Amino acid sequence: MSIFKKLLCAAMPVLFMKVVAAAPGAQSPASATNVKKVLIVMTNHSQYPSRSDHTGLWLTELTHVYDELREAGYSVDFVSPSGGKTPLDERSLGWLYVDDAAKAHLNDPAFMSSLQSTKAAADTSPAGYQAIFYTGGHGTMWDFRGSKELKRIAEGIYRDGGIVASICHGAAGLLDLQDDSGKPLIEGRHVTGFSNFEETLSGVKDQVPYALQSEMESKGAKYEKSLIPFRSFTVTDGRIITGQNPGSSKEVAQVLLNALKTGNPKQAEEGWSQ
Repeated sequence: MSIFKKLLCAAMPVLFMKVVAAAPGAQSPASATNVKKVLIVMTNHSQYPSRSDHTGLWLTELTHVYDELREAGYSVDFVSPSGGKTPLDERSLGWLYVDDAAKAHLNDPAFMSSLQSTKAAADTSPAGYQAIFYTGGHGTMWDFRGSKELKRIAEGIYRDGGIVASICHGAAGLLDLQDDSGKPLIEGRHVTGFSNFEETLSGVKDQVPYALQSEMESKGAKYEKSLIPFRSFTVTDGRIITGQNPGSSKEVAQVLLNALKTGNPKQAEEGWSQ
């Protein structure tokens, strides 16, 4: 073999690595470990027992948080109990609830496709996520609670120092969580979620499998709520961040983002102003 060929063979591996490193989306091992990631949980359930309309994900409870995280440079993954499609709650698409940002997402084929292909909880590892966020919508009351795989993921993230957050009915995902001693994670903790009174006002109290506020209280949680129904209201207790209702989604988004940035959820909540 000529000297030229020997030099070329020796140089090829180095040249190859430089090309790969320069490719769009390529990450070096060091940069890959520094990716900031949040896992967003959505429901697969759409059916009410006897109503003709359908439930599912309450859209803005996803988009308000998603937009804040993405703008701040966080990588966001979508997961659901079964994987695949997450339905949209029909009422959440009404003019009273959908803002311009949510409308833009509805008209974004890539975003809508991502709602059709969420990761299955069974195929998801908690490793590398700084937080898990449970979105709402009545569908969550059927498939968040009782999901052993979601429980495994959330407890793993929390155990590794991450944040557990929820909005509205998404707090159903907190009901099964346990701390290292086996006690309910929300026992003795200040939390919120859709109130019993709001459930009555929503007109579907007779459709849901349980009252979320009552179930949180039965787990020993120190449940709190706004004096005015449907008003924005959030509660932070350690690394647990909860919002009461759909109107709280923007506030929850800001509190969660500030907590991720500062590493201090309580400081983040105190820094929020309406």
